Amino acid sequence: MTRARLLVGLTAATCAGVLAACGTLPPRPDPVPTSLDAVQRRDEAPSSAGALSPDGFDAAQRMAVRIRNVGCGSLSTGSGFAIDDHTLVTNRHVVADSAALEISTYDGRDVRAQTASTAALADLAFVRTVDPLPAYGGLAPLDPVPGASVTVVGYPRGSRLTMTTGSVIGATTDPLHENLGEVLVTDAQVDLGSSGSPVLDAEGRVVGVVYAKGQDGASFVVPVSTLRAMLDDETQVSAAPTCGD
Repeated sequence: MTRARLLVGLTAATCAGVLAACGTLPPRPDPVPTSLDAVQRRDEAPSSAGALSPDGFDAAQRMAVRIRNVGCGSLSTGSGFAIDDHTLVTNRHVVADSAALEISTYDGRDVRAQTASTAALADLAFVRTVDPLPAYGGLAPLDPVPGASVTVVGYPRGSRLTMTTGSVIGATTDPLHENLGEVLVTDAQVDLGSSGSPVLDAEGRVVGVVYAKGQDGASFVVPVSTLRAMLDDETQVSAAPTCGD
């Protein structure tokens, strides 16, 4: 397995020295575009849960959010998705070392973050929001098997909402040692900023969370079984570290 790299879309390097004394932040990314790019690896259309809303987006698209991590002298972007009216799932490295989290929905609406917590044994994080989220999805009961078709929904490079399709290649020991267990490997295309994107099965259920990309183009996914384990055990999560910690 080739070495993988994390998929937070970095727009500025963290400055050296005392973080609280850092200088002016770089410009923020452009507002979230309100149209959709569909990048399909096969002839079939990506599946998702729920019917189309009046604006033409379905539930799988509406559940995904863009997350901007404003740190002390740094700015990065990632993706996330809702699992209930006020809870988002993303990656630990997407929310770590932040001074503020800025969340945008598929239609460009800003959602205020309330609290963020991170898992101890996986690259997962949970963000509670003040404002209600537009849509949320369900979790699949089991991890997908090799060969299963999947769809990834997210905001690569902090830009346009994008759906890519692919299939599960198999499982491997986490190459970044962020999960302390097996992770899934898919050939669905992801890019910088795709960290935290939901991986959906043919019924639109979440089967995993994108967290890294290999140099060979494969993407690495925290399986839904690990996500369920973290959600079921509150002792496995704690407050996310901020840039002042």
